[in-house]
Amino acid sequence: MKQNKIIISCCWALLASCYGSLLLALESDPDQPITIDSNTATYDDDSATSTYTGNVISVQGSIKVNSDKLVVYFVDGYAEKLVFTGNKAKFKQTPNPGAEDITGEALTGEYYPKKNLLILIDDATVWQGSATYSSNLIEYDSKRSIVKAGEKSSDAKRVHVLLKPKQKTENKTGYKKNGNTSSKTPDQNLQ
Repeated sequence: MKQNKIIISCCWALLASCYGSLLLALESDPDQPITIDSNTATYDDDSATSTYTGNVISVQGSIKVNSDKLVVYFVDGYAEKLVFTGNKAKFKQTPNPGAEDITGEALTGEYYPKKNLLILIDDATVWQGSATYSSNLIEYDSKRSIVKAGEKSSDAKRVHVLLKPKQKTENKTGYKKNGNTSSKTPDQNLQ
């Protein structure tokens, strides 16, 4: 059992190192303002929170989140934490100019702008290119390019990673070329 944990940990470290460089956020994202559009908005001065409901779209640089509800927690006038929920809340981010977008979804998400940390909770999935990560807990640290999935406290909560090879397809001339033929687009609802 202990040997299996070591092997799983080594495999996860290898996957993280292979794809970690792909998960780097645009350097300008943290310096951009956060804009929020929604059907309703409420600010509570006593609790220093803003609550947005109904087709909430929040954007910071290349990061875009669609959710049913968003609660922003302020500390000293700055957005410290954003909690988004939905049937599923969805996010998209451009890691580097010209790179494939990172997309994901979860029932709950917490975003810490100062730390560049996104935590996806409950039925979470993250996609980039041919890689898919699924777990009940996924942490994405864009500043250090680290993705962590699963909970250390429980062996019962598993992480599922799918790495698809590129498929060979025929072009109009009959020659085979490499390309991903998957028709699934995880960010189809993010327009």
